Amino acid sequence: MQFLEFFKIGGSWITSGIVYALLVVGVVVVVRNYGKISRFTGEVKSELRKASWPWESDPKIKGFRKYKELTDSTVVVLIAVILLAGFVQFWDFFHVLIVSFFTNLGR
Repeated sequence: MQFLEFFKIGGSWITSGIVYALLVVGVVVVVRNYGKISRFTGEVKSELRKASWPWESDPKIKGFRKYKELTDSTVVVLIAVILLAGFVQFWDFFHVLIVSFFTNLGR
């Protein structure tokens, strides 16, 4: 019986039964829909080949110069996030001051 304890999950046979039942259901779903899943992954691969990727496709370009568009876009996004965070922080501080002013009027 100690051999069966190896298959116990979370110290409970109920939990183990639920997990193993979900695993069996998942395997059955994948097996029954294998054709649809493989067709979907094939379509995804073909669409990804058509996509425009943010790095240079020329094999002569090496290093960070190959990823110039990617790094430029990343810098733009980081600057935008920092500006947005500052804007939100400013208005949060401003509204805290206004609310604390009105709540202190009654004291």
